Amino acid sequence: MAALVDTNVLVYRFDPRFPTKQRTATALLRRGIGEESIRVPHQAVLEFVAAVTRPTRAGAPLLPAEDARREAEEMLSQFEVLYPTEALVRTAIRGAAAYQLAWFDAHLWAYAEHYGLAELWSEDFAHDRLYGSVRAVNPFL
Repeated sequence: MAALVDTNVLVYRFDPRFPTKQRTATALLRRGIGEESIRVPHQAVLEFVAAVTRPTRAGAPLLPAEDARREAEEMLSQFEVLYPTEALVRTAIRGAAAYQLAWFDAHLWAYAEHYGLAELWSEDFAHDRLYGSVRAVNPFL
């Protein structure tokens, strides 16, 4: 069964500040690559680069910009990347209203709903809640 992966799972793979989450993210992503069961919205690739190149409280980003861009390119070859359509954006608009989701979360959920994916792996949604036909799963619990 394919699952949609949120940006936070991708970012934790490179975030040593949270070693348990880093191990969990690494294991999930490796398993997903092996099983070809992970789908990544193009939005998450964009957000990943922005998140890991932003300075942390300690001052340094998680990754230098060059490494972040290289990792983004790797994602394009390792995962099936999903792209938006007009229908997907319309689904996001309805999802934001129906579920009171923030715009970027609604957009992320809409990828899973639009592409018929049963699970959305993220820590940004209520764990085990069904949003339309998509179940949110927090893999870090």
